[in-house]
Amino acid sequence: MANKFKVLIVEDETAISNFIATTLKSNGYMALLSSNGKEALSMIASHCPDVILLDLGLPDIDGLEILKQLRKWSSIPVIIVSARINEEEKVEALDAGADDYITKPFGTSELLARIRTAMRHASQNNTIQNDKFSVKGLSIDFGKRLVIIDGKEVHLTQIEFKIVSLLAKSQGRVLTYDQIIAELWGPYAIKDNQILRVNMANIRRKLEKNPAEPQYIFTEMGVGYRMVDE
Repeated sequence: MANKFKVLIVEDETAISNFIATTLKSNGYMALLSSNGKEALSMIASHCPDVILLDLGLPDIDGLEILKQLRKWSSIPVIIVSARINEEEKVEALDAGADDYITKPFGTSELLARIRTAMRHASQNNTIQNDKFSVKGLSIDFGKRLVIIDGKEVHLTQIEFKIVSLLAKSQGRVLTYDQIIAELWGPYAIKDNQILRVNMANIRRKLEKNPAEPQYIFTEMGVGYRMVDE
């Protein structure tokens, strides 16, 4: 079964965030909640959401500032959810890197449609070979989040799938430990290779016939990892 897509709701009004979370969960999404900017930046780095619903009027950091910081290192789709209806503010948010802007109050159908559109655009921007990758019996369907080896589905965690996908999309090229950590957990993540090594060990146990002699993901000692080239 494919992993659920994760949506981070950055909203300080509890009633609104709970309403959105309930709507998302009933439609097959995983909902993450944050009520302030500082917590949101931390959660983006640690949870790697697929879409962010961002309120502009947060208690500590303005939503636009969060967006600007995020766009320095990530292209995660961001939908602004705000009561601000000033056209100039909408344009400013879109110019700062927002993918869409929805004004409160809004209907659930409209919100879900905006999320689907944002995710579809993100998927199109990251496609390779029609959203699929295949090498030596290993197949990855990026859109469906499926990993198959010799016809059998392999169940990876969210982070494991992101690591494998990142390496697959850079097939044959060495990605350094720091590059992978920054891509997955953001530039504010501690440059500690241990968490990456733990995830890689788990990935190899699931993908490789003999983890000690990998045929898919190779380690470049002291540098990083590389996906096998055909």
